[in-house]
Amino acid sequence: MSLTTLGLELPTDPRWVNIAEMNIGEILIDHAYCEQKAASSCISLIVQYPDKQELVEVLTPVVAEEWGHFQRVLKELRKRNIPLGRQRKDLYVNELQRHIRPSSDFDQNLMDKLLLNALIEARSCERFKLLSEHIADESLRKFYRELMISEAGHYRNFIELAETYVPADRVRRRWKEILDIEASIMQHLDVRGDRMH
Repeated sequence: MSLTTLGLELPTDPRWVNIAEMNIGEILIDHAYCEQKAASSCISLIVQYPDKQELVEVLTPVVAEEWGHFQRVLKELRKRNIPLGRQRKDLYVNELQRHIRPSSDFDQNLMDKLLLNALIEARSCERFKLLSEHIADESLRKFYRELMISEAGHYRNFIELAETYVPADRVRRRWKEILDIEASIMQHLDVRGDRMH
């Protein structure tokens, strides 16, 4: 799984995985909330677009899978006697949402929501890959490898759904714009080892 496969323009700062390993409890807590938000985001899309049959059919099992991931992260926390604690601000997602504003164009809004979800899944997938390859804890390496494969599938789901409802050339242009926005955000965000993003 490479940056090219995921479409990302900028790799994660190599310092992130080392800092994350030293704060693995904080990473697991943040990761749990990322999975919960991913499930909630899919539910929100289904509720907002119930007339989009393919969207409903594709995202319904993703909700169950993301919630299953949430439960698996909780299990990892319990194994380490770490309480879930409170949700933290996701500066990465907040910055993306600040740059990708709602439009009066219905198709644009739907496309942007799907592509934003695709991007978050792609970045999560890249970070899971780093954890699966570089941390010392063997069970967590295996855990993150399994999740990396799953998240890669979700990333493709969102791209393909966008192309179902909006012409593919328009989706590709917008995807490139969003990737450029994300790369700029990544360059300016602090490297934090207590956050998944």
